[in-house]
Amino acid sequence: RKEKQRDRISPKCFPPILNPSISFQAFTIIDQNRDGIISKDDLRDVLASMGQLNVKNEELEAMIKEASGPINFTVFLTMFGEKLKGADPEDVILSAFKVLDPAATGTIKKEFLEELLTTQCDRFSKEEIKNMWAAFPPDVAGNVDYKNICYVITHGEEKEE
Repeated sequence: RKEKQRDRISPKCFPPILNPSISFQAFTIIDQNRDGIISKDDLRDVLASMGQLNVKNEELEAMIKEASGPINFTVFLTMFGEKLKGADPEDVILSAFKVLDPAATGTIKKEFLEELLTTQCDRFSKEEIKNMWAAFPPDVAGNVDYKNICYVITHGEEKEE
């Protein structure tokens, strides 16, 4: 029997988004100055670290204004919950990948994704990485099609081209 692609990938790849431990790690990454509040400067810094260097003040202010007050960890969790309420799992996973793809190419560099998966949260083992690339091989330029990964995880089989 042929093994389905999603069966070869550890569920650790996509942990529950509202898991408090993982959410706190995400909050800590965004809270660049470690003062317990996500500010406009924190957002600017974290976006710059992901390659988005020319974010307008208006865009940052609009993000901050989505909260009813200062964005501490509790407000951060509440905002995430509200954003995800009723969301399709494929949309949620796709949105997470899009954060890592500021140029909106639909792909992520293999080396970058592998570094994230082996150094953050529930770290992938060498075997899990090997299985990931067997299931979703990068193209000749080293790009990984994350839209296909999302589809397979949520639908169980590869899209017809």
